[in-house]
Amino acid sequence: MVENVTPLALEVTLAVQQELQARQDEVDKLRQKQVERARYGADLAQRRYLHVDPANRLVADSLEADRNEKLRLLTEAQEQYEQRRLQDRAVMDEQQRARIAALASDLPRLWQDPNTPDRELKRMVRLLLEDVTLIRQDHITVHVRFKGCASKTLTLPRPLTSWELRMTPAEVVREIDRLMDNHTDKEIVGILNARGTRSGEGKAFSRRTIARLRRDYQLKSRYDRLREKGLLTREEISERLGVTALRVRIWRQHGLLKAYPANDKDAWLYEDPGPDPPRRAQGVKLESRRRFDNNGAHGLMEVEYEA
Repeated sequence: MVENVTPLALEVTLAVQQELQARQDEVDKLRQKQVERARYGADLAQRRYLHVDPANRLVADSLEADRNEKLRLLTEAQEQYEQRRLQDRAVMDEQQRARIAALASDLPRLWQDPNTPDRELKRMVRLLLEDVTLIRQDHITVHVRFKGCASKTLTLPRPLTSWELRMTPAEVVREIDRLMDNHTDKEIVGILNARGTRSGEGKAFSRRTIARLRRDYQLKSRYDRLREKGLLTREEISERLGVTALRVRIWRQHGLLKAYPANDKDAWLYEDPGPDPPRRAQGVKLESRRRFDNNGAHGLMEVEYEA
């Protein structure tokens, strides 16, 4: 509206002046009615006074005082009416017309002035615009017609609903999906919070938040991703090596088996040791047989790297 007002400056000025003149005429009519009521009261008091019996001095004096008071009020009403009428004409002829002309040529300053009340902005819109048509689709199309047949079409993004405003940004969801390849939920929480990343509600992440996002966006869990890579459960590696599950856990803790944390509940998945699996060696310390050094600290090392 502000950009298109310049060709319409003269028409705007005339419209504003016409509106102000109409409002002034309405006020003038109200003041005239006040004068008429005062004149009616004075005429009524005069008739009562003229019809009283002069011999009844008490009533005559009272009616005379009432008549004089009503005449005084009529005189004051007439004087105030004339004074206000002259004042309105003077302001309209000099100050208001000059201000209206200046405002019509400098509408952007008025529109952006924080001291301009909303009701005045709405009046300006009604004076400048003929009509506005909105078409809601995946976006908002706005057809604007100005006074004088000028028109303009705008395309605006659709306002987000309350639930859309609370959605976690898509780029954050993609980053969670990427981190899930190498980290558990707890580790991802630590990484995101260390970066200062926040959820759609503006809150820090928690394991519950990650689990909810993984469920809502159908992201594969850390466990499923490792299983797709061919990693084995403790029971499967135990059967594969022909040892107990307890022995598998001990070998993993001492670095004889390569394993990865599958979740935050101390569940691990194991790489197949291939053609040269570890075997029981009576009398040889487990520390001296270590093959892998980062089973226990695997997640922590990558968290530190990612942060």
